[in-house]
Amino acid sequence: MSETAVAQNRARRRAQEHLATRQAILDAARRVGARDGARHLSLRSVATEAGFAPAALYGYFANKDELLLALAADDLGTLSRAMRDAAGAAGAETRLAAAAAAALKLLEETETLATAPAALIAGEAPEAERLFNGRMIAALRTLSDTTGVPAGSRTAQIDVVLLAACLTGLAVLARSGRLAALGFAADDVLARLDARFSSHG
Repeated sequence: MSETAVAQNRARRRAQEHLATRQAILDAARRVGARDGARHLSLRSVATEAGFAPAALYGYFANKDELLLALAADDLGTLSRAMRDAAGAAGAETRLAAAAAAALKLLEETETLATAPAALIAGEAPEAERLFNGRMIAALRTLSDTTGVPAGSRTAQIDVVLLAACLTGLAVLARSGRLAALGFAADDVLARLDARFSSHG
């Protein structure tokens, strides 16, 4: 084997090990977040959970905000897949309703997406922000596809952002118990969103 091939194999192994360790850290962060809440996540607690020295995490995540944004970006990917799967299993008339219900369920269960805005405001993790923004755009495109209305116009794009904001706010109300306290069921609100934003509405 040539020296070049050996060097390429080493580089490939290092990259795979780096990705595997990064994933192990993210998995540990999820466990800590599930136990203690994502807001109370610290690099030290994640390092302990993952079995690393705290300083070792800085080779993967510069700070807590970067770690939270990485978790939220992964969750946005999961959200996009769930919406696509739900819409694909539904008929044309119920694609948006099915996707919105799947999105709402995940938004209610996923605290990292609720903590992401604070990390974005801090602005201390530009690479993590780019990844988060890319995944957010992909989730918006998926949501747009479920409406049956092409997002070619500025108005249609604004409608998709408005729909996403409604789902996010609805998740906050449902998660906190405020929606039920107001006397509303999530299904009723989702039906109204479907009527307002889908092509058949």
